[in-house]
Amino acid sequence: MEQPLKGKVALVAGATRGAGRQIAVQLGAAGATVYATGRTTREQPSEIDRPETIEETAELVTAAGGTGIAVQVDHLVPDQVRSLVARIDAEQGRLDVLVNDIWGAEKLFTWDKPLWEDSLDTGLHILRLAIDTHIITSYHALPLLIRNPGGLVVEMTDGTLAYNLDNYRVSFFYDLAKMSVLRLAFAQAHELRPHGATAVSLTPGWLRSEQMLDHFGVTESNWLDATAKEPHFVISESPAYVGRAVAALAADPDVARWTGQSLSSGQLSQVYGFTDLDGSRPDWWRYFREVHEPGKPADATGYR
Repeated sequence: MEQPLKGKVALVAGATRGAGRQIAVQLGAAGATVYATGRTTREQPSEIDRPETIEETAELVTAAGGTGIAVQVDHLVPDQVRSLVARIDAEQGRLDVLVNDIWGAEKLFTWDKPLWEDSLDTGLHILRLAIDTHIITSYHALPLLIRNPGGLVVEMTDGTLAYNLDNYRVSFFYDLAKMSVLRLAFAQAHELRPHGATAVSLTPGWLRSEQMLDHFGVTESNWLDATAKEPHFVISESPAYVGRAVAALAADPDVARWTGQSLSSGQLSQVYGFTDLDGSRPDWWRYFREVHEPGKPADATGYR
């Protein structure tokens, strides 16, 4: 199997589950050594209260053909992130890919409260989880990443710049969090460019994360059954799809052409030719604008 990332080292911050887990796995499938971080281990779960662990992610990375290394890290604690990067430097002497996928606020944001009726403490904590963690991680990791030219930073968010600019996203704190990450990528791109490194923001479409599958009472093997409850779920994508998007970016010798840009999994699949697990190429953001928002019947024909 071709492994274009053999010899490369990646840090996927927030790799316990969802997009982060499959980004780590797909980087591993391309041959990378992947440090998979998060707070939930087999011995110590986090308040997220889900069964997925970073050890499982690391094992999946190794099974896919890479080298998976699980490290428990709270990315809100600078000393823990500093120690993580020092360990990567000591063990590998390089860092080629940094993926900031930390979130952990799925159960915190509200859908129906304006700012003045929401919990200020919870809202500020959401911003810390979504923004401060990314800043802290980049602050400590970028000096190692720029040691060799060609490094890549991927800031994971929800929504493209084009969509988020014109649309209110869920609630005040959610909207601010997801929009801010787009700017984090833009600013890092500006500062990394002189060092031969690239930064982008990346969004999946409607993601079939473990939590989303549980919500609909389905698994990855029978996910289409959920369309009986939510017909537009027909356009959803597995986390492997955005994972393959990151692997394609990391393997692209001309990845600098994307620096500072807002990208999506569906967009990149058309450029790099990768597919989702079922061989399709779902394009959620185009579908959302052209089918979902206008209130048309669910039909993924031409969108995957």
